[in-house]
Amino acid sequence: MPELPEVEIVRQSLNKKILLKTIKKVIVRNRNLRIKVPQNFKKFLENQIILDVDRFSKYLIFFLSGGNKLLIHLGMSGTIHLLKLNKKNFLTNTSFYNSPKLPDKHNHIEIFFDKFKLVYNDPRRFGFFEIVKEKYSLEKRFEKLGPEPFDPKFDINYIYSNLKNKNKNIKNLLLDQNFVSGIGNIYASEILYLSKISPIKEGKFINKVECKKILKNTKLVLLNAIKRGGSSIRDFKDTSGNKGSFQKKFKVYQKEGFKCKRGDCNGIIQKKNISNRSTFFCSLCQK
Repeated sequence: MPELPEVEIVRQSLNKKILLKTIKKVIVRNRNLRIKVPQNFKKFLENQIILDVDRFSKYLIFFLSGGNKLLIHLGMSGTIHLLKLNKKNFLTNTSFYNSPKLPDKHNHIEIFFDKFKLVYNDPRRFGFFEIVKEKYSLEKRFEKLGPEPFDPKFDINYIYSNLKNKNKNIKNLLLDQNFVSGIGNIYASEILYLSKISPIKEGKFINKVECKKILKNTKLVLLNAIKRGGSSIRDFKDTSGNKGSFQKKFKVYQKEGFKCKRGDCNGIIQKKNISNRSTFFCSLCQK
């Protein structure tokens, strides 16, 4: 599942490709995504100019010239592809698939511009497209979600006050989008390793010093991931066809059985399933 860094990379790539371009045509091949594509979807998009491509958490936001916004969530397996028109395209340029070939049967939405089209492909159909009309604010749409890690609201006091009474473990709290938006499974493991905090430690036992470490390392990990183009676990690429390289910098994720990378620690990286998610950690230095 794409996390904040991967969605940010796609946002940056799309801004280079579709900014100020006019949507000429829209084809909806399958409305049955996690949220049904609205019947009047084409009406809202056709002949609109893309004024900006923004992001909140794991959502892409297209600002349209008519004042409406298009929200896109990629879900578990959703990918966006830019394909040139009138050209046989054998390979995709942004994919989480093990194979770089685009499986056409999962192409659910196509948005056409002058010389290329944007294709939304999603085998598991957990992603969705949503129109936010001009009279509704994005703030209202996202009011139930927690702040992003880069939001000034996400500070030590916010973290501590939201953890101090929680019986839930810190790994699940970091994945809770109502607490903080955008962190997913990969980066939660990396953040907790750098912070020397066990993923099974309950929120109520996290002190302010540890909150400071979480704050610092959350920003550090996510910024480094964005800088390196995200993590290409399953051939993720941006819309220019460039792979991410942050997976080369993983300290614990998918490192089960390896020696802890801290020079003063003789621990071995372990794997534990927490809420059906693979969690990697050093049992010796993460307390």
